[in-house]
Amino acid sequence: MAKGFSLAIYPWTYTAKYTDGKWNENFTLKPHKTPEEEAALREEERDKLLEARNSFPELPLVNYTTQYGMGCFEGMKAYPQADGNVKLFRPDENAVRLARSMKGLGMPPFPEDIFINAALEMLKKNSDLGFRPVYDAGWEKDDFLSGESIYFRPFTYSEPGIGLGLSHEPWVVFIATPVGAYFRPGNTKARVTDKIRAFKGGTGWIKSDSNYVVPILEKKKAEAEGYMEVIFLDAEEKKYVEEGSSCNIFFLLKNGKLVTPELSDTILPGITRKSVLTLAQDMGVVTEERRITIDEAMSEAAECFVTGTAAGVGYIESITKDGTTAVFNNGKMGDLSRSLLKTLKGIQYGKVEDKFGWMF
Repeated sequence: MAKGFSLAIYPWTYTAKYTDGKWNENFTLKPHKTPEEEAALREEERDKLLEARNSFPELPLVNYTTQYGMGCFEGMKAYPQADGNVKLFRPDENAVRLARSMKGLGMPPFPEDIFINAALEMLKKNSDLGFRPVYDAGWEKDDFLSGESIYFRPFTYSEPGIGLGLSHEPWVVFIATPVGAYFRPGNTKARVTDKIRAFKGGTGWIKSDSNYVVPILEKKKAEAEGYMEVIFLDAEEKKYVEEGSSCNIFFLLKNGKLVTPELSDTILPGITRKSVLTLAQDMGVVTEERRITIDEAMSEAAECFVTGTAAGVGYIESITKDGTTAVFNNGKMGDLSRSLLKTLKGIQYGKVEDKFGWMF
């Protein structure tokens, strides 16, 4: 059973190199056995095999990505369906965002049609080898929180470089791994940090490698203190809610309105965020994308949850700031949070009608 993120990279990988004004694509079959044979290997043998799959000799070690964090990436999932198929969730949106991020970092953007076709072909190639999860009706009992899926990680990697510079001939690389639940069992408490994730005029809107340094440091610190998540405020006034460590955040206010911070150049435009807004509106919920202070959130919210590709919809039981704690819905998942979770997961796993055309 897959647990969280994994480096058990599937055998088929994909690379595309930008040279002389065009993208040169290549699918590579890495060393592998059948899934059953690999599962039967001794741990050291399996580790050696997986190390070989996580090796890309054609990629230079010293470049603008490794030296300066000049790179960006995406995260998306494919879900086993009740009818036996396996489908990707909104890869068209990931394609758009990767192209936008690459432009923001001065790279030639990766074409959206090539992105989608590469993802679908890699999914098929690995599935044909048996590297894919199989739908389990038992996942329905906890609204698919225990459900398994395939995590796709498309990322950019620059040509060789040592001085300050932009990547004009990057690679785009796709790898895929099995993945299970993102958040560990236990509390779902969050605390506010005084550290800054992004500032106006910066790259907060880009899913860039360097943007994750501060969130990782703060999330790990919060986890060591007994929290699940950390919440970042704006850089200027330090009172407006922006994001979690790697997720967007929502507040269902006591007046029945669902509020999420409006997009700006300091907030990543999450694809799950966009999907949840659509689902909530379809349920008749009034939604608002606007600035919201941490004080308003803590005093007026009846429910709180975060969204992201990895997290899905994860409820927050409480938020702590400067020694004061606000508990939402008596520390339990609220009705709207659960309805959004069930609907989103139901669509992704093929148990709820995909009337928005999100599954590929």
